[in-house]
Amino acid sequence: MPPVRLLCIEDDADVAELLVTYFRMMQYDVIHAPDGVSGLNLARSEHPNLILLDVMLPDLTGWEVATRLRASALTRYIPILFLTQRIDRQDKLLGLRLGADDYITKPFDINELLLRVQNAVRRATRQHLYEPRTGLPGGPLIQAELRRLRHEQGWSHFRIRVDGLAEFREIYGFIAANEALAFAARVVQQAVREQGTPDDFVGIGDGDDLVLLTRAGRPEQIRTALQADFAAGVRSLYTFRDAERGAMLLHPGTPQETRVPLMALRMEAVGGVARSG
Repeated sequence: MPPVRLLCIEDDADVAELLVTYFRMMQYDVIHAPDGVSGLNLARSEHPNLILLDVMLPDLTGWEVATRLRASALTRYIPILFLTQRIDRQDKLLGLRLGADDYITKPFDINELLLRVQNAVRRATRQHLYEPRTGLPGGPLIQAELRRLRHEQGWSHFRIRVDGLAEFREIYGFIAANEALAFAARVVQQAVREQGTPDDFVGIGDGDDLVLLTRAGRPEQIRTALQADFAAGVRSLYTFRDAERGAMLLHPGTPQETRVPLMALRMEAVGGVARSG
């Protein structure tokens, strides 16, 4: 599974260096933003599993950042842990209303912070809020988005499948297949970020199928982008021989030998048609 990705939105250079150095040492993938605007951009582009959010930032308050994160479908469900100099009852109530998952006050014990991060990520995974192979929102959050959108117009529901993933798993093993699925998730997120809207949602169901809920007026542009980007990068997941051949050999050297094309992404409208206004 890919390492847990943390986004640290912190303007104090010393605190940021401590957090980045420590969590990287603990095998986390850590990215840092020194202000609220760059933090929002990184949250959308890097898809972290958890956000460490300082309340006092040079451009926006932590409350404003949290409000914007919760307003976007791509970031709505990312757990947020507030870092704050103090926490009184009103601040805590405000944070809870904005969807904060936890708080820790400065100066903090780094080991306590690690435990709080671990608990927040574990809680989200245990509740199937996030799928561990891809870091994408899971079934319960997909259903929540569908309920939220059921009375609205102008959105489309798509299923995205990795054709050939089952055969790739059989030949290359589960770890390699998980890496392939994580790569597919990144490609879809990238295509949605570039061709979709801030209200678009990407998740993963109980199996290996990805789910896209989009308000993009021309979703075929997303399809074209994700298929092209996946095809361009997927060859690196294969051996040189398979990549050059353009296919895998299933049961090689036997009467059941079968050529299986390299994996590809397929995007289909759920129900056969996309819902639109």
